[in-house]
Amino acid sequence: MSTIDREGPVPPYRQIADILRQRIADGSIPVGRAIPSLVEQEREFGVARDTLRKAAKVLRDEGLVETVSGMGVYVTRVPEPTRSDS
Repeated sequence: MSTIDREGPVPPYRQIADILRQRIADGSIPVGRAIPSLVEQEREFGVARDTLRKAAKVLRDEGLVETVSGMGVYVTRVPEPTRSDS
């Protein structure tokens, strides 16, 4: 179970979006596959479905996932790697 910091400065939906984004980036959830269902995410993160929908919207707005009606939310691309100036 992934731990969400409910008292921290980052809202839970952002923390979940970050976790899912990382899983997409590292190939744990590959392009063409669905992210875990709301039921699975509820169990893992222990948050309300509204929070999970907000997290999916963040990823959708970034172009990483798309919703397929009646099927789920599918990964469409991997996030661009972040580059450091070192």
